[in-house]
Amino acid sequence: MNQQNYEVTQIAGGVPIKSWTRGVHFEEEARQQLINLSRLPFIHKWIAAMPDVHLGKGATIGSVVPTVNAIIPAAVGVDIGCGMMAVKTGIRADQLPDSLRDVRHAIERAVPHGREMQRHRGGRDKGAWGELPDDVATAWSGLAEPFNQLCEKYKLLKNTNNAHHLGTLGTGNHFIEVCLDESDAVWVMLHSGSRGVGNRIGTHFIELAQKEMQRWQIQLPDRDLAYLPEGSEYFADYVQAVEWAQHFARVNRDVMMARVLKTLSATLNLDFEARLAAVNCHHNYVSREHHYGKDVLVTRKGAVRAGLGEWGIIPGSMGAKSFIVRGLGNEESFCSCSHGAGRVMSRTAAKKRVSLEQHIAATEGVECRKDQSVIDETPAAYKPIEQVMQAQSDLVEIMHTLKQVVCVKG
Repeated sequence: MNQQNYEVTQIAGGVPIKSWTRGVHFEEEARQQLINLSRLPFIHKWIAAMPDVHLGKGATIGSVVPTVNAIIPAAVGVDIGCGMMAVKTGIRADQLPDSLRDVRHAIERAVPHGREMQRHRGGRDKGAWGELPDDVATAWSGLAEPFNQLCEKYKLLKNTNNAHHLGTLGTGNHFIEVCLDESDAVWVMLHSGSRGVGNRIGTHFIELAQKEMQRWQIQLPDRDLAYLPEGSEYFADYVQAVEWAQHFARVNRDVMMARVLKTLSATLNLDFEARLAAVNCHHNYVSREHHYGKDVLVTRKGAVRAGLGEWGIIPGSMGAKSFIVRGLGNEESFCSCSHGAGRVMSRTAAKKRVSLEQHIAATEGVECRKDQSVIDETPAAYKPIEQVMQAQSDLVEIMHTLKQVVCVKG
């Protein structure tokens, strides 16, 4: 294993913070959020900050938070189970057409994405299904019964966009890409989570935790760090809901991937082996794990599990490289790595500071939207992915380097 890359911050009244941030931007606001987290009484050993760390709501994005007998809903976040999937195909680069516009448009037709109310369709969100396609209905059948059980306790979940968001991309930094690896093999990679229903679950339990803190008169450095102690009224329900949302997110990626692969075959008029290699990993989630002699709940908010030999995906921005990695099992990070490059500009700042001409230049060679609506996702809004990878060379080894040639943004 390479030399350890982390730095340690010790604050009075808190556990240590181990940060894999050498050579990368680390904003002061994110550092303060980590300090707030470190002072909670149920943190196990220390908090790990990944090189893509940046300011989040309540808990820092790019953080790994091990807890004993308690869980922080805002540390899991509202895009529960958000993560990545990548598949290596039997297609070679020289089998792709010179213009990939038809490929991008075909993918956009196959997978609902974005969010825009369409009046001529009765106000339906174009990022959701109208009538469920057969493949989506079949996938939902395995999720429906446990969802109905959740709805019996929490009736507000029933009116969410649940089945009609399965197999859909979403907005913001969610994407579908066609990429080439170092040997010119074609990969499909996508990024999405638990969509509207996961957001509602996360938001509701954050609110419940905040009410519990008020009821118990517990003072916190940030109200978004409200927690649910194990054995309390809502703890088991939240764990059940999170596990369901994480399963929804994984199935969501599976459905989208199947649709994209089928679309590629039809558009290129090619039969190919579809899954020569496949990775499907969460990066906003909680799991029960054993670290340093203790059974703990590990919350990864914008972080990927990187146990010894475990495969993961670390994407760059829409104009940069991405990486298929294998974990080195570094216990200092609780066997974790970054989930991407990490933002250096807020969405508002990116729209103000980056011109359309700069965005077009930064995405040269990529078939993607090149308009004002995606400026907030432009490469300059993110940390350089090469620096991020160097900062975590003791956490993962790079197995494949991918460069996108098609990018569909939500």
